[in-house]
Amino acid sequence: MAGKVEQFSELHRKNMEAAMRMAQLSIENSQRIMALQTELAKEMFQSGVENAKAQSTARDPQSMMQLRTQYAQETTQRMVAAAQQIAEIGNSARAEFSRLVTEQLASGSQDMTESLQNFMKSLPGQTPNMMESFQQAIATANQAFEQISKASTAAMSSVGDAVKKTVAKRK
Repeated sequence: MAGKVEQFSELHRKNMEAAMRMAQLSIENSQRIMALQTELAKEMFQSGVENAKAQSTARDPQSMMQLRTQYAQETTQRMVAAAQQIAEIGNSARAEFSRLVTEQLASGSQDMTESLQNFMKSLPGQTPNMMESFQQAIATANQAFEQISKASTAAMSSVGDAVKKTVAKRK
């Protein structure tokens, strides 16, 4: 019985390590996005101050409107570029999360299957089909996860392509 407890403890330890890796990845990506947003805010503030100074020295309404138009275009380009960078960070994070989850499911389901097989072998009155049914359920769950992961990848790729097209049109 002590061996079975150790197996489940090891499985729990591996799951906790995977959860910690995912949490660390989430923190790192959040920090990257916050740093990007902070830098963008600083740039936008500085650009706004410079534009206000330039407008205050404009000699006629036409040159003032030209400065405003130029500022609006530059601001839009910066915002779209930042959105693209955030989308890229999100795509990268999603891909890494997907890889970690797939890795965890693969190793975790194998570890869980082995642990449950050993546990069920020791149970009195077991049915031979019970373990086979359990293995089929795990295989089905893994297939469903793979399909969801592929659909998510395709959707995020489409969003990334749309952002890139928008940026290309603005240039």
